[in-house]
Amino acid sequence: MIHLISALVLALSATSVAAAAPPPATYDVVIRGGMVYDGSGAPPFEADVAVTGDRIAAIAPHIPAHGKTEVDARGKAVSPGFVNMLAHPEESLIVDGRGLSDLAQGVTLEVLGEDSMGPLTPAMKALALQRESDIKYGVAWTTLGQYLDGLEKKGISPNVASFVGEGTVRTNLLGENDVQPRPEQLKAMEGLVARAMEEGALGLTTALIYAPNTYARTPELIDLAKVSARCGGIYIAHIRNESSGLIGAIQESVDIAQASGAPAEIYHFKAAGRENWDKLDPPIALIEAPRPGARCCSSC
Repeated sequence: MIHLISALVLALSATSVAAAAPPPATYDVVIRGGMVYDGSGAPPFEADVAVTGDRIAAIAPHIPAHGKTEVDARGKAVSPGFVNMLAHPEESLIVDGRGLSDLAQGVTLEVLGEDSMGPLTPAMKALALQRESDIKYGVAWTTLGQYLDGLEKKGISPNVASFVGEGTVRTNLLGENDVQPRPEQLKAMEGLVARAMEEGALGLTTALIYAPNTYARTPELIDLAKVSARCGGIYIAHIRNESSGLIGAIQESVDIAQASGAPAEIYHFKAAGRENWDKLDPPIALIEAPRPGARCCSSC
C-alpha cells in the first residue's frame, strides 16, 4: 500500500511538472505591449505583434501564444519598417551587408536609384574602379540582375530594390558625351531597359540635373519609360531644375508620364533658393490637376 501511494504521488508530481512547463513556441517572435503605428495614418494602439519567418502572423491586444523570442516593447513604438526611396548603399552593402546605419533608424527597405549598378560595359567597370579608389572588391557583375543576385548570395540585412538608370543605359551605348542616339542605338537602349525590368527593376530612373543624364532629351526618356511601363514599372526622376526652371522641369515629368503611360514620381520636390520659394504652388497644382484616366477621390 505504501509503495502504491508513493507511485501515485510520483505520478501526480510528474503531471504537475509537465503542466507547469511552458507550451512550445507558436511564433518566431512576439513583440509585447508596444504602441503600434500601422502605417495607415490611424492613431496608434497598444497591442502584441507576432512574427513567423518574414511575415507578420498576428496583431492583437494580447497574444496568448509564445514566441521563440519575446520582446518587451512597453513604452516603445512598433511600426512597419521604413522605406528609403533614394538610398545609396550600393557599394557599402558589398563591403558590409549589415546596413547598420539605416537599420538603426528603422529603415528595412533600401531602394537604389538615380543611376544603377548595371548594365555595365567593360569600360564602365574600369572607370568605376578608377573613380572609386577605395573599392577593393572589384566589379564582378555586368547586369543589374547579377548585381542584385550577388547581394543576395553574400547575405545582407536590409531588403533591397532597384530601378534601372537611364543614365547608366545611356552610357552603356553612348558613353558620357553630349550626343543623341541613332535609331538603332535607341532600340538597343530599350532592350537594356527591358532586360533590367525582367531582372526585377522597379522602373526607369534618371538624374537629369547631372551629366551625362542631362544630355537625354524628352523623347528619349519617353521611349525608355514606355518600356518600363509595359513591364509595370514607373518613371522616377531627379528633375532637370529645382530652382528658376522648376515649373518646366515638373512639366517635363508630367509629359513623360502622359506620353509613356508610366506613373511618375519626383525624387526631390523643392524650390531651391530664397528667390524661388514662392514658386511651389504652381507645381503642386500642376501635379494635382486631374489628368485623362485619373480617378478622382471621393472627397473631390
